[in-house]
Amino acid sequence: MLRNLKPLHVIALLFVAAMAVIGTAWGFQLIGGYVPCKLCLQQRIPYYVAMPFMAFAFVMQRQGKSMMALSCLVFVGIVFAYGSGLGAYQAGAEWDFWAGPNDCGGGSGPTTNVADMLSGLKSVRIVSCTEASWRLLGLSFAGWNAVASFGLALLALLAGALCVRRKGRS
Repeated sequence: MLRNLKPLHVIALLFVAAMAVIGTAWGFQLIGGYVPCKLCLQQRIPYYVAMPFMAFAFVMQRQGKSMMALSCLVFVGIVFAYGSGLGAYQAGAEWDFWAGPNDCGGGSGPTTNVADMLSGLKSVRIVSCTEASWRLLGLSFAGWNAVASFGLALLALLAGALCVRRKGRS
């Protein structure tokens, strides 16, 4: 089955899967009303960093520049492995396996008006990095991000291996 995989298809799948994950996070925040903590927001950064490199890898592979595509995809794999580590760290803190960050809470932007700040304090809900606000099959948002990021890291490395194997062919 791996013989028939084309690098461009795997890179496109990688991009679509990453969009689905980050889109789901945004959906839970905007539609579901879940407020992300500081560490949750940091877990989104690997997606924002990796996605332009995925697009560049796609273009490079399409142009037959397999080594450039491979370099980008290895970088993407490393970025998502880091993101998986962040998710695992937060999930472990939520399960009390270790202490979470001391400065984690909130998720709102700065206020420039004192009256707005005082009225906002009445409705502010502090979001802790060590309390899961939602779980599915025992995993919190952070736990699912660890799983998704790990899968994306593996998919990026598979795409890179296919780029080299195909020697520039799509």
